[in-house]
Amino acid sequence: MMKKLFALVLAAMLSPLALAQEAPDVLVKRVTEEVLEIVRKDKDIQNGNTMRVIDLVDAKVIPHFNFKHMTALALGKEWRKATPAQQQQLTAEFKTLLVRTYSNALTSYKNQKVIYKPFKMNEADSDVLVRTEVHEPGNKPVQLDYSLEKIDSAWKVYDVSVAGISLVTNYRDQFAQEVRHGGIDGLIATIAAKNKSLQGNMAKADGK
Repeated sequence: MMKKLFALVLAAMLSPLALAQEAPDVLVKRVTEEVLEIVRKDKDIQNGNTMRVIDLVDAKVIPHFNFKHMTALALGKEWRKATPAQQQQLTAEFKTLLVRTYSNALTSYKNQKVIYKPFKMNEADSDVLVRTEVHEPGNKPVQLDYSLEKIDSAWKVYDVSVAGISLVTNYRDQFAQEVRHGGIDGLIATIAAKNKSLQGNMAKADGK
């Protein structure tokens, strides 16, 4: 369930348009409904074509997420110890990890419904929380909250919480342990190896 919901996090921003004049809650609602409709109707996705999902995510999700901020939050205090080059590598590998981990789960979406909670913000706000609830037949509703920040004129997601569990802090203990054992370069190597393994598994699945 957790991986399926995190897949929705990525799916929610799969839109070629991110209109700056839209309020963040309006943006989340519009693109979520558009994307879930596409996912339900796309036969390749419903048949488990994860590479098709990855292509969609790679092409359209990146402009709507601040992966550098997400990576910094996931790494915690260790982020400041990384060189600019290491920070760039970490951001790229963490983005790939998120995309590949949850793209497969996205193929299972069929009957989910998203309820959007009341939203308020002040005109000067640059950091907001958009709260939603995912309903799936046979399961209890699950809270899914988006943290967005305004960068220049665009709203970008920098964290998501599922049932109160933050996506980025969910990785923090794991990343800290890797840094303790192998340093920043060791963490980069570990994530890269995981990405390579996921890529191989997906290629095998799509080749069936």
